[in-house]
Amino acid sequence: MTISKMISIAVSIVLLAASAHAQAEADWAHSGGDLGDTKYSSLNQINAGTIKRLKVVWRSPAIDPVVKAENPQLVLSNNYLGAPLVIGGVMYISNQAGQVEARDPGTGKVLWRQANFEGDGPLAALRSSRGLAKWSQGTRTRIVTVRGPYLYLLDAKTGAVVPGFGEKGRVDLRADPRGLYYWRTPDPIVVKDVIVIGGQPLAVGVADVNKASLTGDIRGYDVRTGKLLWTFHTVPREGEAGTETWDNESWRQGGKTYTWNGFSADDQLGYVYVPLSAAANDYYGVARPGDNLYSDSLVALDVRTGKRVWHFQTVHHDLWDYDIPTPPMLADIKVNGRMRKAAIQVTKTSYVFAFDRVTGEPLFPIVETPVPGSSIPGERAAATQPIPVKPAPFDRQGMNEGQLIDFTPELHAEAVKIMGRYVVGDIFTPPSVAGGPDGKLGTLYMPGWVGGANWTGAALDPQTGVIYVPSVSVPWVAGLEPDGKGGYRRARREGGLYLDGPQGLPLVKPPYGRITAIDLNSGDRLWTVPNGEGPRNHPLLKDLNLPPLGQPGRAAPLLTRSFLFMGEGSEVGQSMPKFSGGNRFRAYDKKTGQVVWETDLGAGTTSPPVTYLFKGRQYIVVGVGGVNHPAELVAMSLGK
Repeated sequence: MTISKMISIAVSIVLLAASAHAQAEADWAHSGGDLGDTKYSSLNQINAGTIKRLKVVWRSPAIDPVVKAENPQLVLSNNYLGAPLVIGGVMYISNQAGQVEARDPGTGKVLWRQANFEGDGPLAALRSSRGLAKWSQGTRTRIVTVRGPYLYLLDAKTGAVVPGFGEKGRVDLRADPRGLYYWRTPDPIVVKDVIVIGGQPLAVGVADVNKASLTGDIRGYDVRTGKLLWTFHTVPREGEAGTETWDNESWRQGGKTYTWNGFSADDQLGYVYVPLSAAANDYYGVARPGDNLYSDSLVALDVRTGKRVWHFQTVHHDLWDYDIPTPPMLADIKVNGRMRKAAIQVTKTSYVFAFDRVTGEPLFPIVETPVPGSSIPGERAAATQPIPVKPAPFDRQGMNEGQLIDFTPELHAEAVKIMGRYVVGDIFTPPSVAGGPDGKLGTLYMPGWVGGANWTGAALDPQTGVIYVPSVSVPWVAGLEPDGKGGYRRARREGGLYLDGPQGLPLVKPPYGRITAIDLNSGDRLWTVPNGEGPRNHPLLKDLNLPPLGQPGRAAPLLTRSFLFMGEGSEVGQSMPKFSGGNRFRAYDKKTGQVVWETDLGAGTTSPPVTYLFKGRQYIVVGVGGVNHPAELVAMSLGK
């Protein structure tokens, strides 16, 4: 081979690599942007010099209108959760009925739709998943999706099932002998040719808190054949490590502990990171004494074997429904001046836990701290809980008079009176009996079960090591009552899930929704700003000169090189607090938190925003929906 030919080949390899890198930069190939779930893109066509030209360029229903025409019986949720993928110039979504649709990224036009599986009955009105996964080898690209109790592998070009996968293109996930599998929108992920899925178990005896539920085991499947490769038991079984944390062999009852928002992964290590929920029952743990691994734990698994590499439990013997709601963000960043392979976990409790993702070593100290005991007969609350020394909590914790609304002395006095009906204390004050001898109506605690942070997670800038965390400040009532069988259940309370404050206003002071920027190199907070105007239309507030109060909606972040983009969430989300959501979508200055651009989308954001480059043009796409506003995708790009 001549030197000139060798040079030509080398140049070709470099150009191919550069082309592949450019394509990767243009794509949004994973639900969270990358396998590390950072929600970051280096795209920068939309920047400080061009942001004023950003505008809506197309809108499209979150399901092909043909589906509704062909299936008029369908009743579809306006709470559209899916983050689109954009791969090689094609957008892929899980539509409102849970089918995969391929779309033109420049117009939203449907290119193909996943067909109803051969032999299935009429199309069922399932929900969108929170995200899809993709797998590529050579020129082949596959889309991985879960719909109902089935795992599908689709040809990315045509939408057809891949016949060699499972049984004619799908795998039945109902592995439990009772034939139960409850699919509640967890993202699959593909790492080293292994599909990893979780899935929530179908609860057994939800109304009876003495009963547990099926566990949310994590499973790995061969991406080519659909063969089950391994299962990780999220409640350990006989002979497995962790059973000693379930006293009286209570692990035999099951116990929930599922993931309800997917995973992040390190492809080089071959590790997948699993965020797990509380154990059943959420507020009454007499039937499950002990710390209850792997509830409320971040677990690192070797994707090749399903074996646990390391874990950390963020809440022992959870009595507050403090699930880990979102995957950790993975990046190589500086911490205390040293480059680390980091896994950054935000939580409902408003704590940030930072780990070395290889070893599980905490990057900032975590101290086991004494917490209050339980007053419920037979309940053994954990004596200590793990508290990170840094970073400081990104939202408020615990309930006391200093947390209460104080716009006027009269409102504050009424709020004090309302709070006085409940047991209050620090963040880990356990649930209490409602209507007991002390006359209290249960325990009032904050953050409530919606967080702090929730499934929308946070975003991490790998260039700076700064994270941006949306969160809400909403208290929650945990009151128990006798169940007539010797135990306790959650007390039924008038007024719904949330406690109104004075005159129907929130009980606590604002902001009710906020964004916090934290520098992970030092663990220090950089800034906090309200996200949205908040409940300003109340008659008692109209004459007050109040700053932005923040919306307590589940807002999802998107980071680019120039901006943090975020909406305000929507009132149609599950179990949403009062005053949730708003129609505004904004660009924030990453250094200061100042709003530099905003627009009204006509409805609140329900899904995470994504960004991509298509035919030389950068787009931002987000799902929106409202009580009376059908779910749709909204695309923004630069106008002239």
